[in-house]
Amino acid sequence: MAIDMEIKSAMDVEPEVKGRSLWQDAFRRLLNNKASVASFVVLITIVLVALIGPLLHSHPFDEVYWDYIQAAPDVEAGFYFGTDTNGRDLYVRTLYGIRVSLLVGLVATGVSLLIGVTYGAISGYVGGTTDHIMMRFVDIMYSMPFMFFVILLMVIFGRNIFLIFAALGAVEWLTMARIVRGQALSIKNREFVEAARAAGVSGFNIVRRHIIPNALGPVIVYVTLTIPQVILIESFLSFLGLGVQEPMTSLGVLISEGAQQMESAPWTLLFPASALAIILFCFNFIGDGLRDALDPRDR
Repeated sequence: MAIDMEIKSAMDVEPEVKGRSLWQDAFRRLLNNKASVASFVVLITIVLVALIGPLLHSHPFDEVYWDYIQAAPDVEAGFYFGTDTNGRDLYVRTLYGIRVSLLVGLVATGVSLLIGVTYGAISGYVGGTTDHIMMRFVDIMYSMPFMFFVILLMVIFGRNIFLIFAALGAVEWLTMARIVRGQALSIKNREFVEAARAAGVSGFNIVRRHIIPNALGPVIVYVTLTIPQVILIESFLSFLGLGVQEPMTSLGVLISEGAQQMESAPWTLLFPASALAIILFCFNFIGDGLRDALDPRDR
């Protein structure tokens, strides 16, 4: 009897062991990746500076200072990055360029995420002839010259900044659709999906509640790689004169202008190009960390 009481007492004081979910385990592994954490901190700092910096600075991004045409960096005068060929403060314009480039990357990636995840999940879950037809359409889209298609959309619908978002997002969803379709094919015959189907759950709700949530791991990783890719495409279009238009600016526009003045005013190229390079490195390191954290083979 005394032994039973001792065992019961030990069980009462024994701490309850709680298991970690896959997402909690992935988050813990991500925190152990120093490069990803450092990149995330740097990226958040850049975003905060880009949002708050212009509010704390006395120079508007579009004002021309005739006494400081193509002036070198001058901290005392408030031109931390110097001025461009039109006498505008390069520091403020770089911060606005970071805003626009990140906005293009996030919104265009969001559009591609919405289209690609929905399209791929439906294609993989329905299967059969529907899947075959839907994926042949993706193959046809892949065969089209990517940059030509983006330029064509912008020429037809104009060069409004919001149309740039739509044009880039409309051509970036193809790979995401293939990724989600592959995940849907492997998930749709799992036990919990069969149970939901046997319980009379509609196909729409199965896709929404089971297929898409269980395919989010690879999608999250691909999103972190799509954002810098979209930023680079927008920069290239702006370099060609097809992107963001004056007086608004982006990092691509600033790099295009700086490249023309590289010999006489190297700072006009150095600061925007450095900002773009740092942002791209941050997203790539974060993507690598997420890939390692969500890889089921490393658990």
